[in-house]
Amino acid sequence: MDSTAIKESKQPKTFKKKKKKLAYNEGFTGITNIIANIMLSVFSIACIFPFIFVIIISLTSEQSLLEHGYSIFPKEWSLEAYRYLIQSGGDLLQSYGVTITVTILGAITHVCLVSTYAYAISRPNFLYRKQFMFLVFFTMLFGGGMVPSYIVMTQVLGLKNTIWALILPMAFSSFNIIVMRTFFQRSVPESIIESARIDGASEIRIFLKIVLPLAIPGIATIALFSTLGYWNDWFNAMLYVDYPDLVPLQYMLIKIENNMEFIRQNAMLSGEVMKGLPQESVRMAMVVISTLPIACTYPFFQKYFIGGLTIGGVKE
Repeated sequence: MDSTAIKESKQPKTFKKKKKKLAYNEGFTGITNIIANIMLSVFSIACIFPFIFVIIISLTSEQSLLEHGYSIFPKEWSLEAYRYLIQSGGDLLQSYGVTITVTILGAITHVCLVSTYAYAISRPNFLYRKQFMFLVFFTMLFGGGMVPSYIVMTQVLGLKNTIWALILPMAFSSFNIIVMRTFFQRSVPESIIESARIDGASEIRIFLKIVLPLAIPGIATIALFSTLGYWNDWFNAMLYVDYPDLVPLQYMLIKIENNMEFIRQNAMLSGEVMKGLPQESVRMAMVVISTLPIACTYPFFQKYFIGGLTIGGVKE
């Protein structure tokens, strides 16, 4: 038997072995993917379920909570908690408007300041980039303190009872500057910028037309961070705002909670008043009101969020 006949006789056996091995690998990979999908689905449900449960409790009548406790399928549904919030906080919609305005203006201001500062210190030809980077690290480790900050905001700048008192204290972030600086260094090649300079483009034109389109994931990341910060902020309102029309949502909810606690602890009140006061469901309704809008906007940032954090991670 010649060599060609031997090869032809061996080829079917080798082909069958490879085919069996390939089928085994595909089957094993399929099972692994199924298990991974099941585990991730269970984990996702575990993450989402607490918030869904909070919504269910907020829609449960107070009497049902007292008699049967927390339940996924309550005995009696009710919107009394949301009615109480609207009635006790007559300016609730106005506080929503203040929070939305502060969040939008603050996020835009934050992104502009952080991105321009980070871009400047990310370029190797910037003369004082080490000094400006030192300022970033120094302010990250050491703050001015509450009393000096209050004096600057109220007496020096005169921003008390203005909307800028809710925006400027959070308009700068050392952490976000470091993230964006690393992002610019790793995602914006110096050769592209040099080519644009040779073509006669100014620094502002380079930043707006070349750098920013390449840095969209990083900008979306710091925009999400700043949006969450402004939306959840209440401390600056407590310090700098006495005007009722400028009270943001979170501080308004804190006031409502304090009023409820005062009513609950007041021993002079009758039992009937306490019986008609939806305590637990109102607390859960506060959580829903304060977190649902920002949770609905998160999916729009999600596709940029992971990429921005990964690329903008610490380098060197």
